[in-house]
Amino acid sequence: MLRRVLLALSLCVLLPVTASAQLRTGIGPRVGFSVGPDQLLLGGQAIIGEIAPNLTFDPSLELGFGDDVTTFAANFDLHYHFDIENVTWRPYAGFGADVVFFEPDGPGDGDTEVGGGLIIGAGAPTSSGNRFFGEMKFGLGDVPDLKIVVGWNFKM
Repeated sequence: MLRRVLLALSLCVLLPVTASAQLRTGIGPRVGFSVGPDQLLLGGQAIIGEIAPNLTFDPSLELGFGDDVTTFAANFDLHYHFDIENVTWRPYAGFGADVVFFEPDGPGDGDTEVGGGLIIGAGAPTSSGNRFFGEMKFGLGDVPDLKIVVGWNFKM
């Protein structure tokens, strides 16, 4: 009897571990452009698994060049992924908080702004288990008005 109870308890403990092993996590580069300021963006992004069903935390860092200013942005985004039957790609929508450091090219003081954004995008898995994505982020507040980026997340 004790043996059966221990086996049942072991299975109960292992079930959450196997379920969490299926969560999608990854890290990789992102590139794109922004409007307001008009810049080329280079950066990196992480996917931190599902924090709730279909909801991922996707922080990223971006360095922007152009429009007589250099920017450094830390983005803290949440993405809700939609399930669509019989397709491999997954559209998502989300929102995020941004901290952006603006450093003018030439004389002048830098500035730090906090804002947010609304996000729409889609991700597609690759044959190797990685993920390609593209997204648009509409800025709210004193952050870039629009960002359009693509990227590649490598499975961790």
